[in-house]
This record gives sequence, structure tokens and C-alpha cells, in this order.
Amino acid sequence: MIVLGVESSCDETGLALYDTERGLLSHALYSQVAMHEEYGGVVPELASRDHIRRAIPLLEQSLTGAGKRLADIDAIAYTQGPGLAGALLVGSSIACSLGMALDKPVLGVHHLEGHLLSPLLASEPPAFPFIALLVSGGHTQLMRVDGVGQYTLLGETLDDAAGEAFDKSAKLLGLGYPGGPAISRLAEFGDPSAYKLPRPMMHTKDFNFSFSGLKTAVLTVVKNHEEKVIANICEQDKADIARGFVDAIVEVLTAKCVSALKHTGLKRLVIAGGVGANAQLRASLNAAAAKKRFKVFYPELEFCTDNGAMIAFAGARRLMINPDAAQKDYSFNVRPRWPLDELRVV
Repeated sequence: MIVLGVESSCDETGLALYDTERGLLSHALYSQVAMHEEYGGVVPELASRDHIRRAIPLLEQSLTGAGKRLADIDAIAYTQGPGLAGALLVGSSIACSLGMALDKPVLGVHHLEGHLLSPLLASEPPAFPFIALLVSGGHTQLMRVDGVGQYTLLGETLDDAAGEAFDKSAKLLGLGYPGGPAISRLAEFGDPSAYKLPRPMMHTKDFNFSFSGLKTAVLTVVKNHEEKVIANICEQDKADIARGFVDAIVEVLTAKCVSALKHTGLKRLVIAGGVGANAQLRASLNAAAAKKRFKVFYPELEFCTDNGAMIAFAGARRLMINPDAAQKDYSFNVRPRWPLDELRVV
């Protein structure tokens, strides 16, 4: 079975072809970062319009890369939610229109399920069950994953997601958008002893997170700086603040992951989402894994951010278990807010 995946939940347009026998055939991705950088964040209306422009050329690129034709597609999976409503509508309308034109079944996929299953695209995929840290710009959650559609929420952020904290703290330091990669690079040159920032909720007995206070701590440090004006803070000061921030957030994420593994008795940890590409987080988790004797699995770097490959793969896995999951009902609705625990067990 060849499944076309369509991803358009936010500011990346992704299309991919996945073969249930041969694996990922091709994927094409366009990022809108350059367009939104001017505004310091994602502008939903601009994002939706750009998805319209990019989707069909990316579809053609995916087909060419796989050496396939439209007629070779057996089913179409698309991101139904969560995400920006307008952006989701673009992808879902394209997927359902293609399904109708080709007389192929379509399947709405949960965006976060795509992220959770994306490490299974790696050459050494994890086996079920495992603990998953889903960490991105909009989500920070710890899940127990027992199989496709079998997700138990252990804990989540009570306010800002980790990715939001990265971006907002980077903006306070004048690093622009997107801030996550920039503040991580700058932190490499910082002194870890210069600023000891708080580790919110690290020692609580649950698996929840809170990062708004950490962001506020960065703001306080910047405001209390002797120069008062951020433009006059020297580069070393910025690097020291960045290091203090990154160390704090990485330490909290690592501690919660270790705690969840201990609580469940599992020995496999999967990292999914854009922040999963963070070098400091990977180094910290790898060190903890060596010490505590568990194994960490990461998606390939190209699959950490939003992409069509994870949607095609998630759709294919559901269809392999239940061929009737996709339907030839081409009416559609999107779910901008869609808790992962509402997904049915396959």
C-alpha cells in the first residue's frame, strides 16, 4: 500500500509517499521561517496562503522523487489537527479533493501521533512499549506509548511549552525568530556558573512541567543588567544568560524523563518534536541513559520538525492494522484543538 501524507498544521508544508513494504519513498518539505521571521512569529493568514502555493509543487516533487504517478497512490493521510485552523483546512481540502478525484480513501491523522511515531522511521526503531517526550513549540508532554493509538498521558506543561520558552527567551536576548536554535548555539559559548536560573517543578512528584517562570527569570536578569538596555549587553553576557536558560530547561526535561521511566519500569525513551533536535538536550539524555541504563531513540533530524513523512507513516500504520480506517467520505472537518488521549485504540 502506498500512502500519501499531507502536513500543513502550522508553518511547514510537507508531502510524502510511504510504502508499507518498502518504507519511505520520498518526502518534500517547505518551511515558511523566512517569511514569518519579519513578524517575529507565525502569522496564521500568511501561513494558510503559503500552504496553498506550495502544496501541489511539493506533491509533484514527491511523486517524481519516488518515481510514482498519482494513480499509484492507494490512500491519503492528512493532518486533521491540532494546529492553526486555516492551515489545517488547506491540507485537508487538498487531501480530500485528491481522494475524490482519484477515488481513493482518505484518513485524518493526529499531528502529535505523527510526531510520536516518527522515531519508528529511523533505521533502528524502538519497540513498544516506551516513554515518549513530545517536546515542541506548542507541546511538552510525557506519554506512555503501548502501541499505535494506545497513548497514556503522564504529564504535560501547565503553561508555556518548552519550544515557546526557547523562542520567547531568545527574543528577550534580541536573537530574532525562530529563537530556539539561535539560543542553543549561543549557549555553547556561555559560562554555566554565571547565572543559576530556576528549575521549575523539577522536584515535584508528578510529571508535569512549567516554563513560564523560567522565561520570567530570563526577563528579570535582562532587566537587572547594569546596562539596562538589551542592545548594550555584550555578547558574552548574552551567551552566559543563554547558557543558564538552556541548562535549566534541559535539566528539567531530563529529570522528568528519568522519573517517568523509573515510575513505569520501562527502559526505552523516545524523543519527538522540534526541540528533540536540540544538541544540549540530546547530550544530557544520552548521559542519563548511560548512567541509568536505558536507551534513547530520536527521530532523524529532518523529521524532528513538522513533515509529511510522519503523517504518511502514521496513516499507513493505522491502515495496516485496520484497512477500514480510511473512508471515501470526502467531507472533512479540522480539529485545531484535539487532545491526544481522545484518539481511539486501533
